[in-house]
Amino acid sequence: MSGSALRGRVLRGLPQHLPLLAASGLLRRPHVAAQCHGYSTTDDSSVRPIGRYPVPNKKDMPYDIMELMEEVEVKTGFLPNVFKAMSHRPAEFRAFFAYYNVIMNKETGRLSKADKELIIVATSAVNRCPYCVVAHGALHRIYSKQPTLADQVTVNWKLADLSSRDLAMLEFALAVCRAEDITEEHFQKLEAHGFDREDAWDIAMITAFFAMSNRIAHFVDLRPNREFYSMGRTPCEAGRDHT
Repeated sequence: MSGSALRGRVLRGLPQHLPLLAASGLLRRPHVAAQCHGYSTTDDSSVRPIGRYPVPNKKDMPYDIMELMEEVEVKTGFLPNVFKAMSHRPAEFRAFFAYYNVIMNKETGRLSKADKELIIVATSAVNRCPYCVVAHGALHRIYSKQPTLADQVTVNWKLADLSSRDLAMLEFALAVCRAEDITEEHFQKLEAHGFDREDAWDIAMITAFFAMSNRIAHFVDLRPNREFYSMGRTPCEAGRDHT
């Protein structure tokens, strides 16, 4: 995939309301600290770096990666730290986000954007990944317009306010996450709630990809951006129509 094609798909996959939140002050651009690594910024309230690997200076980045990161930051009002961390390995950066786009931004199947984010939250909680739980919990709040459900799933998905459809979806995702033996019964439970075999593939691929992502975030000690914590929290923000 060319740099321009990858950039376009990443940008199309971002929640459309984020630039408006930035403009309204709900998301503020992070303060640039002089001692930071080249591209990255740090929170004023923390001296901890975003991870244990250095973020390359802008001048040392391949142009397509630097351009994508700048456009994402302009569109969202901040740059998610996963972009900074993965820029340490440009070839892997491109492969990582290319596959992310294939599974997360596909327009076929029965999984909504909120469904996909909920799968990520539930499985990332099992994999003990703070970055993915916080970041994708924020995206779930935005897409679902439900300010508390991702938090409930993070603590105990079995006690969360989930529909029977959502429960079946998460049961399957968590079976894949835990590397359980997948049987025909798993598929039958999904089919009883309207998911076909291709939907099962989508659930499994999202779970598997984010198992990898969780482990990358874990070993690099990736820190969530502080902006993620407040996104979609208030009913008026979560319910606002930005289309």
